Amino acid sequence: MEKYSTVVIGSGAAGICAAISKGRKGESVIICEKMPQLGKKILASGNGRCNLLNDDLSEINYNPAAREFVKSVFAKFGKSEILEFFKSLGLEVYSQEGRIFPITNQAASVLKVLDMELKRLSVPIEYNFNCSGISFTKNGILVSSKEGKTIECRKVIITGGGKSYPALGSDGSMYAIARQLGHTIIEPVPSAVPLVVKDSLCHFLQGQRIFASARNVIEGKEGDAVRGELLFTKYGLSGTCILDVSEAISIEMSRHNKTDVFVAVDMVPFMDEEQLNNELNKRRKAKFPVEDMLVGILPNKFGVALKNILETKDVNVIVHSLKNNRFKVTGTRGWNEAEFTSGGINVNEVHHGTLESRLKKGVYFAGEVLDVNGKCGGYNLGWAWASGFVAGQII
Repeated sequence: MEKYSTVVIGSGAAGICAAISKGRKGESVIICEKMPQLGKKILASGNGRCNLLNDDLSEINYNPAAREFVKSVFAKFGKSEILEFFKSLGLEVYSQEGRIFPITNQAASVLKVLDMELKRLSVPIEYNFNCSGISFTKNGILVSSKEGKTIECRKVIITGGGKSYPALGSDGSMYAIARQLGHTIIEPVPSAVPLVVKDSLCHFLQGQRIFASARNVIEGKEGDAVRGELLFTKYGLSGTCILDVSEAISIEMSRHNKTDVFVAVDMVPFMDEEQLNNELNKRRKAKFPVEDMLVGILPNKFGVALKNILETKDVNVIVHSLKNNRFKVTGTRGWNEAEFTSGGINVNEVHHGTLESRLKKGVYFAGEVLDVNGKCGGYNLGWAWASGFVAGQII
């Protein structure tokens, strides 16, 4: 039976960071990965560019239940430490609207420097290791696989990810292991996910992208507005502003079976109602054809798609429709299209600042397997790097 100081389960961002953190302390550490390849989700992150983190890496950008927990980790390994970590690996980065990317714009560059450091530290990786259980003996901890292999260690760091993109290895299998250890799982639901909307406007405008503002409206209660790209698709709505408001919608529909759910879209967020009203009245006086009433404000196709509304005599009705168009949400596009997971291991059962289980000594958690999720923009990878490194620091 192989023996190591630490076993890291999972070779995503958190797992790799945990292994490097342990390896740099001179401890014997092994990564156990169920897939046949290292860091597949890293390669897919940021549309292949890898949005490493955000300039504003603050706990306020994470789910409320996890903010104090996140704060305790960032206090030990925050933005400056993460940047210094990647600089030590030879990776150059740049910031674009607060989002930090590798200078190469290639996620492959990020994975390569991490892989090189693992090799420099002689950290072995056991591929195709599908963890089936963790048990405890008087001598330490046993980590077993479905393939019949067992590794003995003193500490185990669980970084198996959530449930988003299951084809890349995150299928939620580590939740079952956590339950075996006595931990509570906050029901995981897809987050940062496109929304299913049955509306003729979506079908007619599929493929059209605009700068918009969106907010969720759940049982009449409105959420905060988020600006960004909005993409009309044949199944509904996507784009950055939709992904950012999808979490609350997914939670309420999936966990609480709410059906009175809408997305309110402001298709002209760069003009207030008075400005838009004045502009449309001016165009009417100039006798613009109905289908050209929105030229220069929205893509040309919108004039045709919204013709019935634009023919309305009352300009106030048109303005309200453009500034507050409500789309009924019938569901999400699910795990295969979700960028993140909302839910996971209850953070109240994990020690702040160390990430050790409050229930099982020697067991640590890091990354998306915990009930920690941030907004789009590098926050989730930022959490993965930080939590992985901190979990690996404990002797």
